[in-house]
Amino acid sequence: TAKGRRKVEERQGIILETYPNLFTLYVESQDSKVSFSYAELLTREVELELLSGNRN
Repeated sequence: TAKGRRKVEERQGIILETYPNLFTLYVESQDSKVSFSYAELLTREVELELLSGNRN
């Protein structure tokens, strides 16, 4: 995610839930949930990369 002065934070997680205005991501390394709005995706404040494959 990019906030403020182009601070970049990279997180890897699993999309848990989707709602009309946002979605939640479970970040296993932090054992926490984070929410993002679809507007953040559209304005490129947040970038999303989908990875395929099985989780073991």
